[in-house]
Amino acid sequence: MVLAAGLGTRLRPVTDAIPKPLVEINGRPLIDHALDRLTSAGVERVVVNVHYKARMMAEHLARRDHPQIELSEEAEALDTGGGVARALPLLGEAFFVVNGDVLWLDSKDPALLRLAGAFDPAAMDGVLLLQRTVTAVGYEGSGDYFLDVRGNPRRRREREVAPYLFAGIQLLHRRLFDDAPGRVFSLVRLFDRAEAAGRLSAIVHDSEWYHVGTPEGLAMTRERLSSHRVER
Repeated sequence: MVLAAGLGTRLRPVTDAIPKPLVEINGRPLIDHALDRLTSAGVERVVVNVHYKARMMAEHLARRDHPQIELSEEAEALDTGGGVARALPLLGEAFFVVNGDVLWLDSKDPALLRLAGAFDPAAMDGVLLLQRTVTAVGYEGSGDYFLDVRGNPRRRREREVAPYLFAGIQLLHRRLFDDAPGRVFSLVRLFDRAEAAGRLSAIVHDSEWYHVGTPEGLAMTRERLSSHRVER
């Protein structure tokens, strides 16, 4: 699943005219970079949720031949967790979830395949991709997670500074959504519950990751990538 229903308020005024997943990097919309990587990982069918400027998103996605895309339309914004929960009838037992506004490069071993290799459905309800904050392009924040040597993440507490941020890329099992906390909620609430139960894992991305959530981050990303091509 690709999450593409957000309002993109932090990226205004750019997102006054277009939804954030359609912002172009190296002449290609962000969501197409994500869909290309899912296709390269062998994913044949992708659910994309839409809300803000949904018609514009739908018209753009209709021009793609691969992967097969199904839309999950949201009359109201359901946040990340609510958006996935609503789309569960269209999803399998385990599935990738990728934020429609993230951009990353892959090393020899693609991040999505590394997530699949790290996922043990008997022991985990989800595995997250983390990025080192010191290497994240355009990111200025306090991080999200600590990570022990066994790959067990712990979300930072208030006033803590964590060395890893959540990269917006994950592999989840549908049972993570059992007893979901209402209609509108963040995936973070489910991550916290899985973390407390010892059923959340994480790996660290081994290449570049770009934060394009603000005009400043977008400018830094474009500047960083201007000298080399983003692989499709």
